[in-house]
Amino acid sequence: EIKHGRVAMAAFLGFIAQCTPQVSGEHTFAPYRGYVAGCSPQEQWDNIPTIGKFQILVFVGMLESYGEGAGSPEGYVHYTKGGLPGYFPDIAGRAGFGQVTFDLYKPFPIFPEQSAEQKERGRRV
Repeated sequence: EIKHGRVAMAAFLGFIAQCTPQVSGEHTFAPYRGYVAGCSPQEQWDNIPTIGKFQILVFVGMLESYGEGAGSPEGYVHYTKGGLPGYFPDIAGRAGFGQVTFDLYKPFPIFPEQSAEQKERGRRV
């Protein structure tokens, strides 16, 4: 449920961002073929070509199937079987076509690992 909560929050923020004039207003270059300025998010989705919608749905489906264990990397335990909730298995270098360089669980490892004491303090807060 953590993953679905994150997706819901990202979707809500995306919806709010699409309502702003910076996103729904005029652009120097059209973001996609058939772009119409001043549309609501629902109208923006309706204006996206069908093949574009298909690409989005296929990409999300691929991530879902990989995250549910289709990739089955060694040592990965699904969260319903006692694994770490919210964890996404490493995908960097495993996609088969060599283009994926980021891990989706921790894409930018800029923060140091926390000690057990720091993690416990964060849970209590």
